[in-house]
Amino acid sequence: MKNFLSLVLVSALGGALTLGTYLMFFNKTNVDFEVQNNEVSNAIPTNYMPTNLAAAEKTDFTVIADKTVHAVVHVKNVSVAPSNNNSLYQFLYGGTNTGAQRIVGTGSGVIISQDGYIITNNHVIKGAKKLEITLNNKETYQAEVVGIDESTDIALLKINKDNLPYLPFGNSDNLQVGEWVLAVGNPFNLTSTVTAGIVSAKARDINISNNNSRIESFIQTDAAVNPGNSGGALVNVRGELIGINTAISSQTGSYIGYSFAVPSNIAKKVIEDILEFGNVQRAYLGINYEELNSAKADDFGVSSTEGVIITRVIDQGAAKEAGLLANDIITKMDNIKIAKFSDLQGFLGSKRPGDIVKISVLRNEDVKTISVQLKNQFGKFKYGSTDFSNYFIGELKPIPNKDAKRFGVDYGVKIVVLKSEVLKQTYGIKNGDIILDIEDQKVKTVAEVEMLLKKYQNKEYVVLQIITQNGRLGYVRLRNN
Repeated sequence: MKNFLSLVLVSALGGALTLGTYLMFFNKTNVDFEVQNNEVSNAIPTNYMPTNLAAAEKTDFTVIADKTVHAVVHVKNVSVAPSNNNSLYQFLYGGTNTGAQRIVGTGSGVIISQDGYIITNNHVIKGAKKLEITLNNKETYQAEVVGIDESTDIALLKINKDNLPYLPFGNSDNLQVGEWVLAVGNPFNLTSTVTAGIVSAKARDINISNNNSRIESFIQTDAAVNPGNSGGALVNVRGELIGINTAISSQTGSYIGYSFAVPSNIAKKVIEDILEFGNVQRAYLGINYEELNSAKADDFGVSSTEGVIITRVIDQGAAKEAGLLANDIITKMDNIKIAKFSDLQGFLGSKRPGDIVKISVLRNEDVKTISVQLKNQFGKFKYGSTDFSNYFIGELKPIPNKDAKRFGVDYGVKIVVLKSEVLKQTYGIKNGDIILDIEDQKVKTVAEVEMLLKKYQNKEYVVLQIITQNGRLGYVRLRNN
């Protein structure tokens, strides 16, 4: 199984094969990830009508294909590969100046509203200096990045165009294995390409990265998907968007029978959060767990071989407050079967802190259903004013005047009490060091630090520029796990 999973590639679906060669660890970008100030609708078109399943010979794919191709766009990402004299790269790894190079990557996107909102994969637009969207009728527009979420590999774009064809979201929880689906995108720069297949599996964890915050609960299909399809549409026989094509499993980098899509329920929730809050509101249950199988069932002395067993409930977490206990086996959440952790992860990926869910657990061979109000990672329903800065860094205050004069800066935030063991042990950061910027954005107040850490909470790491007490200027990577 490990050998199979090791073959999984993020399908350069979107030029990632091209970009990956050049985009070394860090790339400064002028793309603005802020939500625009103009008034926007937070409503995402949705159709949750049950799908009428039909045999292939009774399904008219031409109608679905014609409806879908006009709502799928071509995404061109123009970026610049950093030279080895990039200050962050040099600080961490050394290196010399080899010059920068202009790179063009391509992928797909899906129009989800008539006023120009487009969903795609984050890896399609990562590092972009310029984003160009080409519609099916060959009209071209410049796109702005409204928001991103690295943990689901979802990004939201906006073009200045009205009365566009779009796809409504369907309910990916209602998908059944064996159901017909179409994949629509731009593989190998071949625009408006439609392929058909079936749902091969649901809630698939393909171990696409070592990032613990990565949500992996993919829809697996056998619809042909290739480099350039990333960010494109996976639709059901009603023409509803039920997934965003994201990855393939391959030894060659091209399709050999397996493709994977982010479920629409997760993608839709991410987009709604970006529009409403400017960042993704992640819900947590507050447990440590083990995924059951025959061997684990014997270890824990339980009869069930499917489900997620709670090994520990975390203080102040949602599970503990609701009365869940260690050794409870989670089997359902809102009547959705939980056979493995990716089922649970996919379900939570579509929820927010404050949502109430019904969790069925097996406790001493008895089934109990318990209502749980989900919380955030800090055990709260809403964020406090310094939750992120306290948790990831420590106590902070604006830079004192004497330090500002000493270092010749008029911005920065001083670390009063460092709580991060990673910053202390890995980088040697100490009390009194000054944070100058976060993700290339200067900070002057604790509130600005809090806002940026919250904004980028779902990135694998956040880059901080720090000047130490002895005047050394450098960069550190603040991980979110």
